[in-house]
Amino acid sequence: MSLSLSYVTSSLVTRLSPRTSSLLPNPLTLRCSTTTRSSRRSFSHICNRRRLYSSAATTTVMGDAATDAAGMDAVQRRLMFEDECILVDENDCVVGHDTKYNCHLMEKIESENLLHRAFSVFLFNSKYELLLQQRSATKVTFPLVWTNTCCSHPLYRESELIEENTLGVRNAAQRKLLDELGIPAEDVPVDQFTPLGRILYKAPSDGKWGEHELDYLLFIVRDVNVHPNPDEVADIRYVDRHQLKELLRKADAGEEGLKLSPWFRLVVDNFLFKWWDHVEKGTLQEAADMKTIHKLT
Repeated sequence: MSLSLSYVTSSLVTRLSPRTSSLLPNPLTLRCSTTTRSSRRSFSHICNRRRLYSSAATTTVMGDAATDAAGMDAVQRRLMFEDECILVDENDCVVGHDTKYNCHLMEKIESENLLHRAFSVFLFNSKYELLLQQRSATKVTFPLVWTNTCCSHPLYRESELIEENTLGVRNAAQRKLLDELGIPAEDVPVDQFTPLGRILYKAPSDGKWGEHELDYLLFIVRDVNVHPNPDEVADIRYVDRHQLKELLRKADAGEEGLKLSPWFRLVVDNFLFKWWDHVEKGTLQEAADMKTIHKLT
């Protein structure tokens, strides 16, 4: 059901106000793992990290947001203004939260250095073929580009903030595989995801939107039932190594209008083919390095 502009505007007044510490009912203790230190921060401390806006700036942002919302697909509008991403620093320590809308505005990314946590799933079948998806035309960022199986964000909710054994990120991956590709949870148990590494990158989508993410790379080998959600996914295909290399060639040559997401290309260029060897050998754990955060451009 589509939303009226007046409804969207009134909703944004609430969403763009400084956050309160009552977003989640129960306090948590969050662990921040970095390459240099380990510390514990209470959930109440994180909730009290508030983003303040001057009244003039807030009015401008609300006006821009209402205009943007009016032009969005209803599903994407809901996701952009209701989903709360987890804000982190460059050591992957949680520092707050903000709407998906704000986290993907290049103006705010540049002016406030907003960095949010994300994940990228690489799902292989028993033939060791990688499942790719083409993002839907209604996506606000990077519409119709081809990318890895599933790319999204853990949200600022209790189940997806759990840092021990990257459980929060793995919970989020299971949720989005169902949302985007219709893959039931029993096909992708959270304990079957292998986190192999983290990358930090920034990439503009167009003049207005972009990504600035600390991205967890999750690998899983499973035969699954796939029923793509057309609001999220335009097309899917399984590829072997040779077929992926041909896809890369076409993208580089500009053939067939084919484009790849920037995060997928970074993983392909830096890690994917050597990790594919471990997929086939069943030795993924040997490739894992969750201590290092790779800053890629």
